[in-house]
Amino acid sequence: MFQTHEGASDLRLVPALVAIVVGLVVWLLPQPAEVSDQGWLMLAMFIGTIAAIIGKAMPIGALSIVAIAMVAASGVTSDQPGTAIRDALGSFTSPLIWLIAVAIMISRSLIKTGLGSRIGYYFISVFGRRTLGIGYALALSELTIAPVTPSNTARGGGIMHPIMQSIAHSFGSTPENGNTGKIGKYLALVNYHSNPITSAMFITATAPNPLTVKLIAEATGTAITLSWTTWALAMLLPGLAAIALMPLVLYLLYPPEIKKTEDAASFARQQLSDLGRMQRDEKITLGVFVMLLLLWAGVPAWLLGDAFALHSATSALIGLAVLLLTGVLTWKDVLNEKSAWDTLVWFGALVMMASQLNQLGVVAWFSSTIEGLITQTGMGWLGASSLLILVFLYSHYFFASTTAHITAMMGAFLAVGLAMGAPAMPFVLSMAAASSIMMTLTHYATGTSPVIFGSGYVPLGEWWRAGFIMSVVNLLVWVVVGGLWWKLLGYW
Repeated sequence: MFQTHEGASDLRLVPALVAIVVGLVVWLLPQPAEVSDQGWLMLAMFIGTIAAIIGKAMPIGALSIVAIAMVAASGVTSDQPGTAIRDALGSFTSPLIWLIAVAIMISRSLIKTGLGSRIGYYFISVFGRRTLGIGYALALSELTIAPVTPSNTARGGGIMHPIMQSIAHSFGSTPENGNTGKIGKYLALVNYHSNPITSAMFITATAPNPLTVKLIAEATGTAITLSWTTWALAMLLPGLAAIALMPLVLYLLYPPEIKKTEDAASFARQQLSDLGRMQRDEKITLGVFVMLLLLWAGVPAWLLGDAFALHSATSALIGLAVLLLTGVLTWKDVLNEKSAWDTLVWFGALVMMASQLNQLGVVAWFSSTIEGLITQTGMGWLGASSLLILVFLYSHYFFASTTAHITAMMGAFLAVGLAMGAPAMPFVLSMAAASSIMMTLTHYATGTSPVIFGSGYVPLGEWWRAGFIMSVVNLLVWVVVGGLWWKLLGYW
């Protein structure tokens, strides 16, 4: 039944059966009086879908198609078939979903033209005379390309990791040689831990961030709708502080045997020489990225008036159109960017289910239940919001998908914290930052982690130790530096 002409089906039977059982158990549990039959059924389908994602019963895009079919066929949102299918597909009109998909397509030009590698080798040529300097060069390179690479896996694993490996190999530090402590282990850790920090700094730096924006808007009744500029400004100072600390903290935790690396700067200069002068396509790509940053930051509207204001998704479409018109990208390139189309499908499905849970009153019921439990402890808003952030962050040990984690927990946790009286803007920004900080924890925390961990530079125990320490450091930076910065900005 589960075989095709080309081989085995994507379906993994045991995880799929577990997910079905989980969904059925939830559906058969005593139903709270505050939740309608439709809401309870939606909750059961939602939890079953999350269980299937965690268990990797099928690729997340395939599971999303199954989820959309279930929602439409069950009539959980409406008795009218036409309305039910429109509800199930409704999220695909969301500009935020298209923003991420189009931005992933645009980021393809970084790899195709070689501009991403050029940026990385440039920073290493400048800072690469010491190992610590190479660490900062990797972090700054990642920061430079983060605003226009929504796939943090492509950024950290596809662009930065080969550069990191080439530097380590130039010193003969490889897992095969058994001497990763020479320099490779440190560079691999910096390569990885740059990724969660930069992901927290821009809406367009990782795919789940627009979902966070949507959940924040729903939790606050649209009182807080974070724009690209608002997010970037709010995360700017804590993000820069975290970038400044991270290479140094890892350097102290796992000091490399090689401290001086004059050869690394020379190697990077040689790589730049091999790349030659910037070619036409690289210049166009760089120009498009500068244009996008100006549009996303609202500079034309600021200089010329509101008539020139554009939605961030519109700006992304303009950028992609320019790359297509100039031939930097072809339509075949866009079609081959499978992660963009995959993201469009699974993102749309999960946003739809989360939105329906909110509309059917399930999130309100769950939030009020948690609020009641916390209230019984006598905690004030400060203790309650701190507890919510910590539980949200460290529960990621049980998730292999940031999207699944955010979809499952963030909406309810936001509602509870706000109901407990937490200052709205600092609390939602802290939760948004935590949704990226949690990527530090494990070797399966996000798509980037198995790529870098799988290269063999860092043993499992040291990976988890570094991940926990960096989660604490990053969280403290966002609470202290972020809190002061947000106070200065007038957010509380």
